[in-house]
Amino acid sequence: MSSEEKISPEEFDKELESLLTGTPEKKPKNPKRKKIIIAATAIAIIGITGIKLLSGGKDMVPVVDTVTPTRKTIQNRLTVTGPISGTDSVDVVSNLHAEILEIPVKEGDKVTKGQPLAVLDDSDVKKEADIAKNNYDLAVTTCAEKDKEARNGYAKAIQDLNTAQANYDRTKALFDGGSVPKVDLETAENGLHDAERECDSYTIKNGSAVADDSYRLQIEKAKFDYEKAVEQLDNTILKAPIDGTVVRVNTKVGRFADKMENDAPLFVIENLDNLELEIKVSEYTIGKVAVGQEAEISADILNGETVHGEVTSISPTGEEKGGGSSERVIPTKIRVTDQDTKLIAGITARASIVLEESENALTVPVSAVMEKDGTNYVQEIGDGTVSWVPVDIGVEGDVEMEIIPAGGSFLDENSVLIAKPGEQYTEGMAVTASGKQGE
Repeated sequence: MSSEEKISPEEFDKELESLLTGTPEKKPKNPKRKKIIIAATAIAIIGITGIKLLSGGKDMVPVVDTVTPTRKTIQNRLTVTGPISGTDSVDVVSNLHAEILEIPVKEGDKVTKGQPLAVLDDSDVKKEADIAKNNYDLAVTTCAEKDKEARNGYAKAIQDLNTAQANYDRTKALFDGGSVPKVDLETAENGLHDAERECDSYTIKNGSAVADDSYRLQIEKAKFDYEKAVEQLDNTILKAPIDGTVVRVNTKVGRFADKMENDAPLFVIENLDNLELEIKVSEYTIGKVAVGQEAEISADILNGETVHGEVTSISPTGEEKGGGSSERVIPTKIRVTDQDTKLIAGITARASIVLEESENALTVPVSAVMEKDGTNYVQEIGDGTVSWVPVDIGVEGDVEMEIIPAGGSFLDENSVLIAKPGEQYTEGMAVTASGKQGE
């Protein structure tokens, strides 16, 4: 470059100042000057936001947004949605192929345990019960007769055994005296054995002969059939199994009780005096949830109000989250502890559970903390230079987190931190605070 084409530092500074202030001085056209201005513009565009160019030949000092820590109570909350339902819910069904003659309740009715919900045609069931009763009575009568026959037969067998024993003893004595041949003794002995076998053929219980066990089994079967028939007869009047509210009636008079579309229950009864919310908690969070924890419940129906709840149960097993995710979730129930709320069963509500809480915590926005090589840092500005301060993370909220100075460092509410730290701000680097607080 020739000497007449060079531009002095003073001219460079004037051109740069006029460029940055937006009021450039009008200068004679000079191709070289134009190139310098274009180059300066490029530097301003590609520089870090907030960079201040002090002079043409001096170092550039970054201007950074800052935050100051605040002390407050910070919470880590879990917020999950789920359906509201009664704490007790029962589907009422019937396996009787019987016509429904009467339905004395409607949806919304409160019922007590044992109250009739529907009356079925019991004519066929009554016939079956009568037949079962006759079969049971016949089995009992037959067994009694067989018991009597056994007692009489056993008594005669004992008499025959005594007679055979006496005959054998007499014949044996005569044979020993040489008065009767051996064949007579053998005949008497065979008669004794036959009498013993006859006695042994009887079933003896408590010292008395009874009928064969097959007759008692017949009684048991007939009794079971009869009791089942009586139960079916009782089931022709469908009754509420719990105290609660009829929330669904899925049938009508004239239909058969066992013929329901899509296997829907005849009635659904829920205990709406005590409501609960069922949520699905991620496997990564469930370790911080425990039975007895308080919950805050909100729903559109509450118009901005909230009600209190309490975690009452956590399933011992997880299930698939669905949607192609490999994450598992654990069903968890929260009981609504407030009474007379606007909540109703069947709607969706939101539960907020405080998982962790720290009072008087030193907090900063989440974006004010950076991680490098497994250590968390904030970048503090002191005397115009950057210091990397290691910190431990306490309770993490949605937008803020608790920081605990580590390694003997110190931070308080007067500390000035870079709002968005980064590795470009090295230890000891000079920076200028913009005066603007980062979000």
